[in-house]
Amino acid sequence: MTRLVLVAGTTGTARIDGISAAGADADLRAHTPSADAELIEYGHLVRAPVVPVSPTGCPTPAAVTRAVRERVGFETLVVDAGLAKPTGAPTVGVGAKPGRDVREADPVPTAPGAWVAARKLGRNLPDDELVVGETIPGGTTTALGVLRALGVDAASEGGAVVSSSLPENPLALKTEVIEAAFEASDLEPGEAAYRPELAVRFVGDPVLAVVAGLTAGALESGTDVILGGGTQLLAAAALVRHAGVADPLTLASTSYVAADADLSLAADLDCETVVTDPGFGGRDDALARYADGEAKEGAGMGGALLLAERTGALDTVADGTLEVVERISPRHGP
Repeated sequence: MTRLVLVAGTTGTARIDGISAAGADADLRAHTPSADAELIEYGHLVRAPVVPVSPTGCPTPAAVTRAVRERVGFETLVVDAGLAKPTGAPTVGVGAKPGRDVREADPVPTAPGAWVAARKLGRNLPDDELVVGETIPGGTTTALGVLRALGVDAASEGGAVVSSSLPENPLALKTEVIEAAFEASDLEPGEAAYRPELAVRFVGDPVLAVVAGLTAGALESGTDVILGGGTQLLAAAALVRHAGVADPLTLASTSYVAADADLSLAADLDCETVVTDPGFGGRDDALARYADGEAKEGAGMGGALLLAERTGALDTVADGTLEVVERISPRHGP
């Protein structure tokens, strides 16, 4: 059996102006993970006040994942990795709290404990295969911090390894934020090599801690794991490798991430890469914004697209996503 696990949480880093498009504004970004969980679980909102959209109206990748679920059918699990706002989706807790701004001295103090609890959860899930996705605005910035803390070479040249939910990747801003994070934490780049819990605690976010812990535990129990996402999931793969877990991993991402960031790091991490194009280019609706460089990935979208391709349903995903968006917009529009 295949299960999609959505790891949902927040970081105060997302409130930095210009850092993320995962929400119409800084206040609404805090609701995005909670809303994404509801959309994937139910196909509509329950407690979240608004459908997550970018400032220009690009719909959340969770709508894509939901469209695939409606066509393919798979079990889901939402792990609370530091939600700042309530969600109507059922969740499993691992002791994670919302992360603070990464420029603070100890932004994710619950990361080590959440890592351990998530690793135990991963070991005990009964599924043959897990597709692990994330939802956390601002997460590509903290992913850059984690990669640099681990000493991953691909992250040392201005952060070109990380993608963005914005059409123009604000790499200079991300690098500036992460430099401030290292200064605040007294951690040096590379100092957390083979100590992944330190990386996520001092320059990361709670979602990365939980994704990596859960993935490590699942691999140790013999479960196949697909990391459904982009460069944040590459950072999670690096954490898993630095935890000493060498089992095979797959990164399933979108063509939009592949066009924006260098995914070659996956090979260095012994992680097979699968890139899928959902066919949003050339449309005359909100989905065309993906092809223009917005959103790109998130909420397990890349992993869901791989499942759709496996079952021959990929050609139906674009129209299915629009159906989801149109169904929920009249009731909960931005």
